This record gives sequence, C-alpha cells and structure tokens, in this order.
Amino acid sequence: MANIMVTGGAGFIGGNFVHYWAQKHPNDTVTVLDALTYAGNKSTIAGAEQADLVVGDIRDTDLVKQLLRERDITTLIHFAAESHVDRSISGPDAFIDTNILGTNSLLKAARSAWLDTGDGREHRFHHISTDEVYGSLEPDEPAFAEDTQYRPNSPYSASKASSDHLVRAYHHTFGLSVTTSNCSNNYGPYQYPEKLIPLFLLNALNGKPLPIYGDGMNVRDWLHVEDHCRGIEACLAQGKPGETYNIGGGAELPNMAVIDAICAEVDKAFAEIEGLAERFPDSPAANGQTTNTLKTFVEDRKGHDRRYAIDETKARAELDYSAQWDFADGLGQTLRWYLDNEAWWHPLLKG
Repeated sequence: MANIMVTGGAGFIGGNFVHYWAQKHPNDTVTVLDALTYAGNKSTIAGAEQADLVVGDIRDTDLVKQLLRERDITTLIHFAAESHVDRSISGPDAFIDTNILGTNSLLKAARSAWLDTGDGREHRFHHISTDEVYGSLEPDEPAFAEDTQYRPNSPYSASKASSDHLVRAYHHTFGLSVTTSNCSNNYGPYQYPEKLIPLFLLNALNGKPLPIYGDGMNVRDWLHVEDHCRGIEACLAQGKPGETYNIGGGAELPNMAVIDAICAEVDKAFAEIEGLAERFPDSPAANGQTTNTLKTFVEDRKGHDRRYAIDETKARAELDYSAQWDFADGLGQTLRWYLDNEAWWHPLLKG
C-alpha cells in the first residue's frame, strides 16, 4: 500500500491517471490536489473511490507540505499545468505563475517534507512535461531524444522548459529523488474541448466549422492517454532518479491526416449508430453530407511549430515501455467515449 499525490488530478491526463492507478493499484490512497480551474472537473474522477479531492493551489506551499506530512505521502506525480498554446500566446502570465512558480512551490514543499524534516524514507517527485520544450523539427531531422537541446518557441513550452530545469536542479542540488517524462500529443477520454481532437469531434457533431491552421501539415506524434499513464507507471517503478524519459505514441501524423480521420470516424458513427442523427441534427452527417464539408482553413497560429517527433529508445530499453494503442483504434474509442458521455462535455461548451 502506498500513499500518492496527483496534482492536476481533475484535469485530462491527471484524471485519466487517477482512474488508471485506482484500477491497477486498488490498495493505494490517492490525494488529488486541483484548483478546479476551467479545465479541472470533479466529474472527471467520479468513480475512482480511492481518490480524495483537495481543492487547492499548487502555489500554496504550506498546504502541500501539510498534505505530504499528514497523509504520509511519499510519491508526488505533478500534472498540474496551464497547457494550451493559444492561451499562452494571448495571456502568458498564467503560464509563468502555474508552470514555473507552481512547480517551484511543490519542489519546496517536497524538499521540506521529505528531506529537511523527513525520516529518510524513499520518495519520488515525478514531473510531467512535454515534447514542445525541444522546439520544432525539420522534416528530415531525427526525432527528439532526451539529450536534444531545449528550444521552446511558445510561452507555454518556455514555461514547461523552465519547470523541467527546476526539477533537475532540485535533484542535483538538494538530492530530491525526481524523474521527468516528456510526452507527445495526448488524446483520449476527458480531454477539455479546446484541443484538436475533442474540439473537432464536437464541432463535427454540432455542425460547426473545423478550423485548420495554415496548410494543415504540421506534424505531431499522437499518444493515447492510457499509454501515457502506463509510461508514467513505468517511470515510477523502474525510472532512475534524476533521469528524463520521452514517452511517445508511435503515431507521427500531419494534422490534416488526423482531421480526415476524425471526419471519417464521425461519418462512420452516424452510419452505424441508430438515433445519432436525432441527437445531433446539425451535423452534416445527419443530413446526408460528409463531415469534411466543415473543414475551414484559418490564419496560422503565431510561432506554430512545424513538427514534433519522439525517440523513445531510452524508455523502451530502461522502462520496457512501448505504446499499445494503434491510432485508428484509439481515435475510434475516443469518439465513442464522447458520444457516450455527453453529460460530461456538454456543460463545457460555450454558446
């Protein structure tokens, strides 16, 4: 039995991790620390009986110290972050506050509880980061490895790069036992509908435009969130303190290919699922048209990175990690989850 803390555990990846951990480790207790900002939702962790939600800010160092000590927590998995690139362009300050100052607050609390006044037991601070810290790749460049130079290009990725460096520094300076994982683009259940896949799925269901940045050929590696949770579990079990591991999905695709796959999945769903046209009458697929008629090209995002790709050689060798979800199967599963869970996402839509 272990006592763990999950920051941002009512968000997309953190919430999926809470469900995953509760299923795989039913005897563990899970303290979820989440400020419940716009992307945090209590209903995301409904059903995870081991999870105890504490509504609070990761920048509240005293609160974190109190929880670590009173609940005898020895493993902290840090998901909490502002993560939407578009929002970081229009309002960088929140990203500095949460991703940098918030991470520093957690590290201070962990150092205090586990090193300064702790009893010397084993502990782990696992930090969730992103492949975006490495910058943008040209088409013929090799994929990001753990020793790739950091070249963040957005306020979001710059704030995450800074938090990565802080985590590394607390290990090398103070001896805090840390690991970091840099993941590629996640998708799956419970994702807030501002990211590409859920946004386009829900827009397609409601007959709204599918806004495609630039020429639609920006390339990303797509990682099903369940595979990401498996990778984090492997980091905690087998990762070496002070090390970084890249977790990818093995599905490097241009955005246009992903969008075309979404359109095809929506059309397929309307053809196969009785009553879907009555539920979503504004969808082209409900009216004998194809979903790709909603595709709309818009001005490219400022500083839009062209390509990301993950080299997960180290994770395979040291953690025995490899993605299990095929992208086509994962996308189909994701669409069906959103169709089956309208009560979760419908309140999040505006207008």
